[in-house]
Amino acid sequence: MLTKIKDLTATLAPRMIEIRRHIHSHPELSGQEYQTAAYVAGVLSSCGLHVRESIGKTGVLGELKVNSNNQWLAIRTDMDALPIKECTNLDFASRNAGIMHACGHDVHTTVGLGAAMVLSELGEPLPGNVRFLFQPAEEIAQGANWMIEDGALEDVQGILGVHVYPTIPAGSVGIRHGVLTAAADDLELTIIGESGHGARPHEAIDAIWIASQVITNLQQAISRTHNPLRPVVLTIGKISGGRAPNVISDQVKMWGTVRSLHPDTHKVLPAWIENIVANICGSYGAKYELNYRQGVPSVQNDPALTQLVESVSLEAWGSDRVCILPEPSLGAEDFSMYLKKVPGMMFRLGVGHKDKPNYPLHHPQFEADESAIVTCVVTLAYAAYKYWHNCHLGH
Repeated sequence: MLTKIKDLTATLAPRMIEIRRHIHSHPELSGQEYQTAAYVAGVLSSCGLHVRESIGKTGVLGELKVNSNNQWLAIRTDMDALPIKECTNLDFASRNAGIMHACGHDVHTTVGLGAAMVLSELGEPLPGNVRFLFQPAEEIAQGANWMIEDGALEDVQGILGVHVYPTIPAGSVGIRHGVLTAAADDLELTIIGESGHGARPHEAIDAIWIASQVITNLQQAISRTHNPLRPVVLTIGKISGGRAPNVISDQVKMWGTVRSLHPDTHKVLPAWIENIVANICGSYGAKYELNYRQGVPSVQNDPALTQLVESVSLEAWGSDRVCILPEPSLGAEDFSMYLKKVPGMMFRLGVGHKDKPNYPLHHPQFEADESAIVTCVVTLAYAAYKYWHNCHLGH
């Protein structure tokens, strides 16, 4: 079966490259993937799959149903792009000004379609049903919830996902046992002081100075009060305050992100941060308003599904092209929302070039080596086959 899947994938590879380049040229922002969704639906329909549109607002489901037991393995890929001006000079670079597939979701969408194309053309029945989830709005961590609310996981027994990784060479896959990504939270903090003349700070409550104390103390406290084996990264990415150079500011607003890997740490972060903010503001007579929003949890890969994808990858590509990732990423993925409902696993797809610089994700010059598409389609299609062949791996 593996040979058959590889041969069919190789035959379909030119079409997959064409699909990828079309999607890359026409990126759409989170929640606005209307043309991408229509294009995806058209490709799925041409493969004979049952297509459901407007799932999760602009999401698409494609169903390859081969038996009547109504149990499904899901394969999830995401479709949205980023508000970044592309600087790659590719012939198929973005035609939508200020929008770019800088996180590889064009590749993700393509491999989802490619796996659907291959599995629908195998010529012999799969042992079980496969549902392809084309998700919107991953970049704003909303799309997975939208899909779940619209029933995308109904009767799903397990789910597979993939994310490109430019530090792994194209042709290889990365496998991570256990925690793959971080939990990601957002905070919005306002420090409220009292305005005054810049020459008489003792008559005012300087919100800018207090904000600087808050930022410094939060960063210092992370290293002194949290278990260093359970990392936390807190970044204040935006700050706004002040009226004039000679006026003490009465208000500062700041926005940030908080990343963590351990569930117990994730739970205590809101109270920990507020305690530090309250103590500093109280010491200097200021007030504060804190809006802390706990976002998506960590992606925790299911052991059995991880073993499945690892064994499939080793059989397909050999040990020299399978990277066992020793560390998780502090990036976040709303794929984790599916894992609150069903067992799942996400692997990394190497898209690094061997002969030129590899820019990181979210960079205006990020460029994936599209030869990786074949690697991923074979891996996904064979994993789907083996999943049902092995009778759910005990799930």
